[in-house]
Amino acid sequence: MDSKDRKRNDSDTPIYGSRQMMEPAPSEYIPKHRTPAETAYRIVKDETFPQTQPRLNLATFVTTYMDDYGTRLMNEAVGINYIDETEYPRVAVMCGRCINMVANMWNTPEKGEWKTGAVGIGSSEACMLGGVAAWLRWREKRKAQGKPYDKPNLVMSTAYQVVWEKFCQLWQIEMRTVPLSRSNPTLDISKAIGMCDENTICIVPIAGVTWTGMNDDIEGLDKALEEYNQKTGYDIPIHVDAASGGFILPFLDPEKKWDFRLKWVLSISTSGHKYGLVYPGLGWIVWRDKTYLPADMSFSVNYLGANITQVGLNFSRPAAQILAQYYNFIHLGVEGYREIHSNSMDIAKYCHQKIGNMPCFKNYTEKLDNPLFVWYMEPEYDKKANWTLFDLQDKLMQSGWMVPAYTMPAAIEDMVVMRIVVRQGMSRDMADMLINDIKNAVAELEKLQYPTASRQAYLDSQKQKGHVFTH
Repeated sequence: MDSKDRKRNDSDTPIYGSRQMMEPAPSEYIPKHRTPAETAYRIVKDETFPQTQPRLNLATFVTTYMDDYGTRLMNEAVGINYIDETEYPRVAVMCGRCINMVANMWNTPEKGEWKTGAVGIGSSEACMLGGVAAWLRWREKRKAQGKPYDKPNLVMSTAYQVVWEKFCQLWQIEMRTVPLSRSNPTLDISKAIGMCDENTICIVPIAGVTWTGMNDDIEGLDKALEEYNQKTGYDIPIHVDAASGGFILPFLDPEKKWDFRLKWVLSISTSGHKYGLVYPGLGWIVWRDKTYLPADMSFSVNYLGANITQVGLNFSRPAAQILAQYYNFIHLGVEGYREIHSNSMDIAKYCHQKIGNMPCFKNYTEKLDNPLFVWYMEPEYDKKANWTLFDLQDKLMQSGWMVPAYTMPAAIEDMVVMRIVVRQGMSRDMADMLINDIKNAVAELEKLQYPTASRQAYLDSQKQKGHVFTH
């Protein structure tokens, strides 16, 4: 290293006058030499700068805003591993309190000081735990009856979140899916029941479908399942995937029966990092009572200084999110959660109305179940357009917004939609800015004289199917 380079590594060297700022960011090997902390911070920070700002990301369901005190608690707990209960016993207590509060929020019938549940890293782990419990209960019953237990299956709609596909592949469970249709945009209960048999470990309805924001009719499913189980002698249960709706329904529609008030609902999972209002990395699952959590799912170790029993796919996990959830419960209370979610719902309804009134669009549903919704191109307008919703997505990204366009699941995969997820942190003023940016983007797209690449690809696919659009 010559004297010039030594000088440019000096602590007094301006960051943007440093040698490191003249070199490509490391991509294959760990650098041989140190980089000053402030310079390393700036290299990483600058690389993230061009991305969409989190609060303008209307594709994500996860929390992108927390108040200063919640953020401070998480920052102060960033080095705490939840599983070290001997070192951090009060974190375990707070986790248990959160499980109690979530269980009671869902009208658990379980008595006793501590309710039966577990913390997860997101609702994906919580879904996995719910699925594993249903599978193990079914397997043990089949073994006790002397029946085969090598062909388990699970029933849900095609609007599943990808974790269920992972679960079925990893545990070798047949996934039986009920197709959505334009006339039946949620789980078709009669078709779901028709797919059940003695090997069905559970049916999984969804409260807050990722694809559409709608809720499956869980009360209707419970009633149909009661009739089916009585007729067949089976005891097929329900696991509710309430990743989004689990923190919406109790506050905005508390009288609606979808939870443990229903007989066949044995477990429910949710995301603490979605409408639980905690930054990413938190999920919860609750069982109806401890008899529905198989003993095989509890693992104990003593190499952390004491005997620790844990339920989960992950072992080490951050304590920060648990503290933040407990903080939210104390700080916001039922009143605060209701106010925040009511505002999110009102803003979603406002955007839903404004977008639905635009001649080029049509809303997928007239009513919102949750603070999110999808829309598609108005069919007659679409026949003459030179652009698609994928082009609109690109246009909005130029203004900093991430509003996803995507194809719907099997059976209606020809339908392309866009989705907005409204969360804490989005104001009415931001909604107005979004609507104006959508209008401006549409105005620009309507000036196009020739089809865009995505539109041409669509036209070509339709031509192959025998559909011809004239412009």
